[in-house]
Amino acid sequence: MLKIYNTLTRSKEAFKPRIKKKVGLYVCGMTVYDYCHIGHARVMVVFDTVARYFRYSGYDLTYVRNVTDIDDKIIQRANENKETYQTLTERFINAMHEDERALSVLPPDIEPKATESMDNIILMIETLISKGLAYIGTNGDVFYSVSKFENYGKLSGKKIEDLQAGERVGVDDAKRDPMDFVLWKMAKSEEPSWSSPWGQGRPGWHIECSAMSTCCLGNHFDIHGGGMDLQFPHHENEIAQSEGATGEKFVNLWMHNGFVRVDEEKMSKSLGNFFTVREVLKKYRPEIIRFFVLSSHYRSPLNYSDEQLDDANAALTRLYTALRGIEKNSSLIVDEYKYRFQQAMDDDFNTPVAFSVLFDLARDLNSTKQDKKRAGALAATLVELAGVLGILQGDPEIFLKGVENDDGFSEDDINLQIQARSEAKKNKDWAKADEIRDLLKQQGIILEDVAGGVTSWRRE
Repeated sequence: MLKIYNTLTRSKEAFKPRIKKKVGLYVCGMTVYDYCHIGHARVMVVFDTVARYFRYSGYDLTYVRNVTDIDDKIIQRANENKETYQTLTERFINAMHEDERALSVLPPDIEPKATESMDNIILMIETLISKGLAYIGTNGDVFYSVSKFENYGKLSGKKIEDLQAGERVGVDDAKRDPMDFVLWKMAKSEEPSWSSPWGQGRPGWHIECSAMSTCCLGNHFDIHGGGMDLQFPHHENEIAQSEGATGEKFVNLWMHNGFVRVDEEKMSKSLGNFFTVREVLKKYRPEIIRFFVLSSHYRSPLNYSDEQLDDANAALTRLYTALRGIEKNSSLIVDEYKYRFQQAMDDDFNTPVAFSVLFDLARDLNSTKQDKKRAGALAATLVELAGVLGILQGDPEIFLKGVENDDGFSEDDINLQIQARSEAKKNKDWAKADEIRDLLKQQGIILEDVAGGVTSWRRE
């Protein structure tokens, strides 16, 4: 039985879909004013893996991940670049999709944009005003009245009294209470704006997700996910808005992935330890990055470092090496490993334990390569289970031979050297054979002599 940690109840719960074998999943997506960073990559890969496992387990999943394509940062960046916000966001949405494809992240079923959801956003704000949960401030902005919503703070565990103690009301503050948050902002001069009952303006960030999620999945759905940093105030405010507007429970289960740290410090632009997916892809292949993201449990901190990515490369190399030269037999999946893999994933998507099952499988495969029938079954099982995690779907030869370095040996060069070494061994010129092996090793080329006198190679 699948168990998932619910941030709302702070416990692992047996997953019970609202409708048998159907799942509605909403994840807060990117604000598209810059390239995706490693923190975004973690959200994309983690929830892609969750989606893949639901489908593998036979669920009919509707996966929604939104795009925030209007907010203060977008407007500011567009102005700095002297371009329209539409040109800016289109460029970075395309870049985000390129990064996704590189990381083998499957597209969500629905990808709503804030700018295309204005009617639903305005309707929800009108409902909140009519119920007395929102009001027009002295500056024309529309605010949510936090004190009017019972149980505000239930997701984050924060109490209104404690939050109020930390707030200060400005002299010209347009809000009735410092805790209240904006639903609709009146347009400033030359800013993008939309017509509304309260004049030209644009939505606040929180209301966008409430409107998009309920529009796509209904007033009440199964799972809402996102980064841990969104728990408060964003997700807390979503609950207040959505439940306030519909009178129904908003979400059954909340999932939050942990922070990315760089050399044990939280990644942030202010610390200068900030890496975009594109920067990392210049040094490491996409599958290595995906493996690295899933090597830690999704709720744990993920420590980014070259050493960790090198370890991920070495681990993937071991798995691909086990598959090398084996003809898969998909009709003979090995149930023992499939069961253990499912046990790991059913325990709150425990990918590190799932990886340990794959390595046990690879060891078994390495020790039984002479038994072609069992080896074929093990190889098929390894590829099937790894596919749930979005890895090991490529040709082992292509992965192991890797990307040719500009200053290194080409594949033809390497094959010529292997041929020369083979001739030296035939002539019992062991010194020459060792010299060729060492020369290739210096270029990062590892030779592996296998049964039948065949020599294979891989890049280190």
